[in-house]
Amino acid sequence: MKITVLDGYSVNPGDLTWEKLEQLGELTVYDRTALEEVIDRSHDADALLTNKVVLDKDIISQLPRLRNIGVLATGYNVVDIEEAHRRGIIVTNIPAYSTESVAQMTFAHILNITNRIDYYARQNTEGRWSHHPDFCYWDTPLHEVAGMTLGIIGLGNIGSRVARIANDFGMNVFALTSKDPSSLPVGVRKTTLDGLLAVSDIISLHCPLTAETRDIIREETIRKMKKGVIIINTGRGPLVNEHDVAQALHEGHVAAYGADVLGKEPPSIDCPLLHAPNAFITPHIAWATIEARQRLLKTAAANLKAFIEGLPVNRV
Repeated sequence: MKITVLDGYSVNPGDLTWEKLEQLGELTVYDRTALEEVIDRSHDADALLTNKVVLDKDIISQLPRLRNIGVLATGYNVVDIEEAHRRGIIVTNIPAYSTESVAQMTFAHILNITNRIDYYARQNTEGRWSHHPDFCYWDTPLHEVAGMTLGIIGLGNIGSRVARIANDFGMNVFALTSKDPSSLPVGVRKTTLDGLLAVSDIISLHCPLTAETRDIIREETIRKMKKGVIIINTGRGPLVNEHDVAQALHEGHVAAYGADVLGKEPPSIDCPLLHAPNAFITPHIAWATIEARQRLLKTAAANLKAFIEGLPVNRV
């Protein structure tokens, strides 16, 4: 079995091992693959593994030997699933590998915003505390999250984990979800979008990107939020209209925006959120803890092993 990884660097830049995949066949790993290189690098592969390299209908149709596509992520929009199925190609993904890591990043953003950790740490490296007459100082509002209302849009694995952490912090939790109220985590109350927007001090996005959720945060919905709301996006960049959020930050209607994802990655230098006040943007690293990436590679190898044995798992 010939196995090709098209863009392995983001998953494993050198701190992990490909050993479990190497045990399953002849493995070739490319750090990155440009669109024009995909066919040449994939033509003799029985199994292709991709994270962000797109495998569309045209590309798949030129790979007659291909029998398995493993997406090195949970989302699989980079693959033309219909074309793969039509050609009898098994497509798999990696579900729920990053739940703990993304929930952790969600609260890293929340706590950084409410406690301004990065702001004060940077000031102190520049000597401000050392030259201050008092034993402490602050010049920004500092807030407890206990007692705040957190509105969660999307209550899958990550959203549910965020809800449980929020409960432990003493927050009031509302959720926009299709789940039955009786199946929600303890302390979570189901509501409508308008209801969530009206009551939330912090809004956290954890829903999939669909036609209905694209730009769910935009001027119209922002105006329904409390003045001073905090918005967190560790889901998908296009869930928000970046221009509208940046404008709301400039106006002060949105107090802060913490995000690990943007609509275009890497972003253009003129991305409005990179220049907006109180916008805290991390470079899509919520999933990238060493523990999450270890789980990802372990599952990718298990998926391929199951396919070879004729009992495929995690099919999409």
